[in-house]
Amino acid sequence: MITMGKDLKIQVSENIESLVPYPPGKPIEELERELGITGSIKLASNENPLGPSKKAVAAVAKSLANLHRYPDGSCFYLKEKLSNMLGVSQDMLIFGNGSNEIIELLIRAFLKPGDEAIMADPSFAVYPIAVKVVGGVSRLVPLKEMRHDLKEMAKLINPKTKIIFVANPNNPTGTTVSATEFREFMDSVPEDVIVCVDEAYFEFVQDNDFPDAISYIRAGRPVLVLRTFSKIYGLAGLRVGYGISHPKVIDYLSRVRQPFNVNSLAQIAAMAALEDSEHLGNTRENNIAGLKYLYKELDSLGFEYVPTETNFFLIKVGDGKKVYNELLKKGVIVRPMASYGLGDYIRLTVGLPEENERFIKAFAEVVKA
Repeated sequence: MITMGKDLKIQVSENIESLVPYPPGKPIEELERELGITGSIKLASNENPLGPSKKAVAAVAKSLANLHRYPDGSCFYLKEKLSNMLGVSQDMLIFGNGSNEIIELLIRAFLKPGDEAIMADPSFAVYPIAVKVVGGVSRLVPLKEMRHDLKEMAKLINPKTKIIFVANPNNPTGTTVSATEFREFMDSVPEDVIVCVDEAYFEFVQDNDFPDAISYIRAGRPVLVLRTFSKIYGLAGLRVGYGISHPKVIDYLSRVRQPFNVNSLAQIAAMAALEDSEHLGNTRENNIAGLKYLYKELDSLGFEYVPTETNFFLIKVGDGKKVYNELLKKGVIVRPMASYGLGDYIRLTVGLPEENERFIKAFAEVVKA
């Protein structure tokens, strides 16, 4: 084993020095080893419990012999397919190593040191981290009844405001803003401020009163809509997401994008996944049935929860960290919410029917202990 000598004498900018990294979770195998358990279930990361599309898996397997080739740097065929599906021109699309990368591209392209970005709190943890990396300032607006407070967000707009993030549905709360709320909000946003609408969970939404964010792009507004193949499509391990915006916005994002940023297997799997409507339908049905069951059981146990438009939701448990640890001992992995300022809650991903039943059984044992 190599041991380190004295500390390095290096310098780094203050915004990097004070940055707190995103906390990754441990692999299931390591948690099982530490706790001496087997057969645990992970309901913590909002993944698709049905797994990826079989069509996507087959397409990837068929392409493994070509790994010596660089990927298509323009995502030509994926862009063509998605363009036809969405009814947008190809110059309105950009692809990234997950939608996370497109968030970083947006910030690098449009935010200078001292510029401001407005966002809800809590919301997706990557926003303030990426803003701080470039020396920007995050203006955080507390949620109101677990939902974006768009009126208060609009009040913070000033000449330094360059980007506004609206996660719709929001992570970690699963709540949405309505079409009317979003329209009134957009009426108050200057036309030179970019509104990033993060729709990572778009395909799960059941509420008919959901904004058509792409229509604002067609109307000439600088809106960037983010979507991903990580959630309902079940391709989280391949990391591919995309953005839809005005061609001029896409052009600037493309200027700071690294070549070959989306690997070839991710592109191939995404194209195949887009053709598997049966897999999407089964995923939606599993999610709707799972939520119905979980809501019913939590109601009978007398616990509050936040109704969701996603494949996850918050449960108010009192001491979230304690409940998380006790569930962990029973091989049920959920997400504690203290890092989001929601220490009274845990976040639960909807699983397969048997996983949901196992969670309820373990949860009931833990809270009654």
